[in-house]
Amino acid sequence: MTETINKFEQLIESALEYLSQSSEDEMSRKVSVEKWSKKEILGHLIDSGINNLQRFTEIQFEEKPYKIRTYKQNELVKANNYQNTKTKEIVEFWLSINNRIQRVMNLQTKNTLNYKVELEKNNISDLRFLMKDYVNHLEHHLNQIME
Repeated sequence: MTETINKFEQLIESALEYLSQSSEDEMSRKVSVEKWSKKEILGHLIDSGINNLQRFTEIQFEEKPYKIRTYKQNELVKANNYQNTKTKEIVEFWLSINNRIQRVMNLQTKNTLNYKVELEKNNISDLRFLMKDYVNHLEHHLNQIME
C-alpha cells in the first residue's frame, strides 16, 4: 500500500503545480458541448473523492462484503455546476478531500485492507483494490487535465 500512497502524493503534488499555473480560461475551455472542461474533470474528481471517502470509511463498520453503490457522474458534474465555479474553489475542495483520503489510507492495516468489497453481483474484491483503483482513476483524469 506504501507504493500506492506514494504515487497518490506525487499525483497531488504535480497536479497542484500544474493547476496553480493554469488560467481560468484554460480550465473552462470545452472542446465540445458533450466533453467536460478541465474544471469539470476536476469537479468529477471531487465527486469521486467524496464517494470513495465514504466507501473507505463505511467499510470499517458496515457488514462485509461491503456493497459498492454507484453514482451518476455526469449528473453530479452538472448539478454541482463546476463549469461556472471559480477554479480556485474547485482546486481547494479537491485538495481538501484528497488530503482526507490520504489520511484514511494511512490508517489502514493489513487486516482492514483485506476487508471484502462487492463491486457488483458476484464480483468480490477488497479495500486494497478499491484504494489502488481510486489512485489509478485519479491519475487517468489528471493526465487528461495536464495533457
